[in-house]
Amino acid sequence: MSIRRLPSHLVNRIAAGEVVERPAAALKELVENAIDAGATRIAVRLAGGGTDMIEVTDDGCGMTPSDMALALERHATSKLPDEDIEAVATLGFRGEALPSIASVARLTLESRVRGADGWMRLVDNGTVEAEGPAALPPGTRVRVEGLFARVPARRKFLRSARAEYAACLEIVRRLAMARPGIGFSVEHDGRRTLSVQPDEDRPARVAALTDRDLAANSVAIDFAREGLTLGGVAGLPTFHRGIADHQYLFVNGRPVKDRLLIGAIRGAYAEMMPRDRHAVVALFLDVPADVVDVNVHPAKTEVRFRDPALVRGLIVSGLRRALDEAGHRSVQRPSETALGAWQQEPVVPPIERTTWASTDLLDRTFSSSASTVQDRRPTFAMPPPMARAEPAWAPPPETVAHPLGVARGQVAKTYIVAEAEDGLVIVDQHAAHERLVLERMRRAMAGGGVASQALLLPEVVELDEPACDRLEARASELADFGLDLERFGPRAMLVRATPALLGSGDVTGLVTDLADELAAYDEALSLRERLDHVAATMACHGSVRAGRVLSVAEMNALLREMEVTPHSGQCNHGRPTWVKLAHGDIEKLFGRK
Repeated sequence: MSIRRLPSHLVNRIAAGEVVERPAAALKELVENAIDAGATRIAVRLAGGGTDMIEVTDDGCGMTPSDMALALERHATSKLPDEDIEAVATLGFRGEALPSIASVARLTLESRVRGADGWMRLVDNGTVEAEGPAALPPGTRVRVEGLFARVPARRKFLRSARAEYAACLEIVRRLAMARPGIGFSVEHDGRRTLSVQPDEDRPARVAALTDRDLAANSVAIDFAREGLTLGGVAGLPTFHRGIADHQYLFVNGRPVKDRLLIGAIRGAYAEMMPRDRHAVVALFLDVPADVVDVNVHPAKTEVRFRDPALVRGLIVSGLRRALDEAGHRSVQRPSETALGAWQQEPVVPPIERTTWASTDLLDRTFSSSASTVQDRRPTFAMPPPMARAEPAWAPPPETVAHPLGVARGQVAKTYIVAEAEDGLVIVDQHAAHERLVLERMRRAMAGGGVASQALLLPEVVELDEPACDRLEARASELADFGLDLERFGPRAMLVRATPALLGSGDVTGLVTDLADELAAYDEALSLRERLDHVAATMACHGSVRAGRVLSVAEMNALLREMEVTPHSGQCNHGRPTWVKLAHGDIEKLFGRK
């Protein structure tokens, strides 16, 4: 069998299999071309999810008729003037997109350079059908119709119009997020579905394209190290989602999907978020062109870094620093379900006189009908509801001085109720103290180790043999946390000392949980991450338990420490430690608003 050259139309169709596997991929290439052309506004029109029609109009620099003819040839591009592919600064550079799209669809290319007349070129599945003058403002308009209409083997693999439209919208959303200086609009089947104005600041653009609540529940990131810069916004640990669809990653303004970056985000939020939840972030990484390779795949969504460890460390450190500065902040979106439960409480009908514990109040209220009331008095008396109150030795402190307010009481021996200047704060005492103990242990570790408290009588904890093996292998690491363990036979561990920060607690439960944690995470995590899990488990056992009655002084001490402790807005498992019912929400409950 002899070797032969493939015809150009077949080469383009093969290339289209990598570059244009679905409408969203074609749209991505067209919008990236518009961005590279210096556009300030880009309008996208779709029909049938992009399968029937894709149209991208921009106000960029435009093309001359000769440039338009060259742009429809493979590997013809204006974006590598000096042939230095390692220093590429544009989104596109391979010169494959337009000819690949034109080989599997009907493509109409119209463009006009400022000060010249417009020109049109029509290519139908690889064949030039027509060209001539065109009337349009300066810029370029590209229309793609009938994508894969003549390639039924590819078209049958496309999903529904709704699913393809969702993928197209996500592509535009990511590119619009990367370029806040450009205005974007999307219209699908005659309906405007996305519109953002040019020259927005980055946090406002990210919030507009993701979740409006993100602006009030996020922190800004601005971090640099060794020539690499990390910017963007990161949602608070309590502002999370069930899937990772709101994690946006950009390298030098290019939207990417990279396992290294996703893993770094997960590491940065470790011990601050439930394990089945995902952070909401938009990270913009700017690096020198010679330390990243963007020419990994024709779709250009994958990148390769020269020093992956440096990049991962930059992201983890930048996110951690920003989240540390958030302090005690937590998501304060009033729960619609919780508010609904308050508002939907059935109205209690008037209670019969005989159910009241004392008739003194009723006697005063119904003095005009004393004789009638006297006849209805019960023959028994129950004590009225009593509330515990402590003597006020000094005037209550002012709420304006404290973000989390001043303690006013305790509910169900679990929740601290505090009054703040702008609402009512409810604190989960166990969750809050759990985070405080963990942060104390981390500070102690950074300072040289956690102090230990020797047990008067060493305690023997019986476990299965593999659990004892795991604990024995990590005994030196656990000693740094103040937990002194030694093997006591094949199926038991002897505990001689516990962390002083934890006080007296359930030693058996602590050691058992630590063995379970090591079994679950011993192999998959680094030493630092394993130590964080150990510290979190210890903190849980050393925190104030639900069901313990606290004095007002203890409650206020807890609130004040929360206000100055990083990450105190969420417990070690990622749940919020406090919520606020603003004055406006309270007024809604009583129909004042």
